[in-house]
Amino acid sequence: MFYPSFAKTLPAHLSLLHALVKRELESYYKGSVLGNLWSLLKQLSQLLIYTYVFGIVLKVKLTLANLPENNFIFGLWLFAGLIPWTAFVTGVSQASTSVINQPNLVKKVLFPLTLLPLVPILAAFVESSLGLMVLIILTGFALHNIAWTLILLPLVWLPQLLFTAGLGYWCAGLTVFIRDIPQSLSVILNAWFYLTPLVYPASVIPAGIRPWVFRLNPLAAIAESYRDMVLGGNVEHWRDLGMATVISVIIFSTGLWVYRRLRPAFADVL
Repeated sequence: MFYPSFAKTLPAHLSLLHALVKRELESYYKGSVLGNLWSLLKQLSQLLIYTYVFGIVLKVKLTLANLPENNFIFGLWLFAGLIPWTAFVTGVSQASTSVINQPNLVKKVLFPLTLLPLVPILAAFVESSLGLMVLIILTGFALHNIAWTLILLPLVWLPQLLFTAGLGYWCAGLTVFIRDIPQSLSVILNAWFYLTPLVYPASVIPAGIRPWVFRLNPLAAIAESYRDMVLGGNVEHWRDLGMATVISVIIFSTGLWVYRRLRPAFADVL
């Protein structure tokens, strides 16, 4: 009985999800002159800051096969890692408060509450696509070549979205009952940022623990896969990406299960 019912309601839910994500994107910068270009400008400003601090001030050395060593390439390398990270952080952070910020929708009997955490996650992912397009253009300009491995990016998007959505479901459900979750999450994400090889190359991590960083941290494998596919033109982290996909499926499945178990009590608490 579950599968026919699911198949019957899926088109309506997808249509509603599309409308909600579109509304979310339009609301971010409503009334501003540049609109959603502000998202791209924020990503580029972040890129310039990190390039200056780590590339020029701290002189972090980056050696990539077949790529010149200069600050511009270092900036592109940074940007490639920051794109999935920014989408992840923004999505999870906003998903954590997606239920408590919509008490009117929660109390509507017919509204599919499963969609609420997905809205900010998908909106953040769409916004990150602007940065990805700029990265591809700048990479083509710098290297006079567009890597064929770009067609493999959907293989990275799958674990990225599953992992983000899974944590989003965990945080959204628990935040209804434990309001300290969003504040705790910001602290955890700040530490997570520096534990992930985003602004420094993975080669500086001690060899003994480096494999575990990639096995236990899906964002490390996802960021490196972005860099492989956009800049390197090859994929050197297939095994790490496979492990990230397995972890992402587990996080998504358990997060959705917990969210659905907690969902009946949302209206009473809010």
